Amino acid sequence: MGAAAEQPAADAPAPDGPLPPPPQGEALARLYGEPLFELPADLYIPPDALEIFLEAFEGPLDLLLYLIRRQNFNILDIPMGPLTQQYMGYVQEIRNRNLELAAEYLLMAAMLIEIKSRMLLPRPPAAEEEDEPDPRAKLVQRLLEYEKTKLAARALDALPQPGRDFWPTQAHFDLELAPVLPHVEPEDLRRAWLAIVRRSKLVAHHTITREKLSVREYMSHVLRDLQGKPYVPFEALFRPELGVPVLVVTFIALLELAKETLIEVVQAEAFAPIYVLARQHEPAPAGGDDAEGAAGEQADAAAAPM
Repeated sequence: MGAAAEQPAADAPAPDGPLPPPPQGEALARLYGEPLFELPADLYIPPDALEIFLEAFEGPLDLLLYLIRRQNFNILDIPMGPLTQQYMGYVQEIRNRNLELAAEYLLMAAMLIEIKSRMLLPRPPAAEEEDEPDPRAKLVQRLLEYEKTKLAARALDALPQPGRDFWPTQAHFDLELAPVLPHVEPEDLRRAWLAIVRRSKLVAHHTITREKLSVREYMSHVLRDLQGKPYVPFEALFRPELGVPVLVVTFIALLELAKETLIEVVQAEAFAPIYVLARQHEPAPAGGDDAEGAAGEQADAAAAPM
């Protein structure tokens, strides 16, 4: 609570004569929302209209601590006489002006008077021999605890506080410039990889390349296989391990050789084995090629590469 030393303003003297009227239509002031066009006959200012707080105390203990520190009293050996006299003078000052404010201080004043009275009373001889507690002990303990609390409050108040000692800065931050990356787990990566594999199977394609095979070359292979043999089984001229294209070209080569009467395909009866044998030709004129060479020349004219 705060204690105040009141300094009343002096009563304003009444004017000697009526003040000049204000201009027409212009209000001097407003009273409860209504315009005031004329000054009142007497301006009265109440004595307690102005109060000046010279010293502010948060309670009786704060006032006692202030008086002790100002007079440099030893708080463990307080002179109760001077302290009580100064305290009562302050209480009497605020009692004349604010009785509600003085009520709390009066309770402490009664405690001080009680302590002073107990210290003035004579002690019986039996009590002097005993170690009687000091009547000021409880008051000293309360003052010391209050002083610690007050110092701790000042230390906390000295800490920087937002809005009083500093102001937090604010900066605009565009969230679009800082993308938030998703949190990815190993399981998410596994599922993504499986999805990519499934899509790759849907769009997979196979490129077929055509192998360039020469009918003339395989005609020469057939004639070479028949050379020096009376006959060869039909299926013995094919090589299945080389693939279907080679089988087809070999079959076409046999047809071309049979067409050019360079080979003969024979079968004894229906469903009997088929044999292939080379036909015997007359000797070629001097400078001519052998049967394989003739077959090669005829194959160049008749066969086309596949």
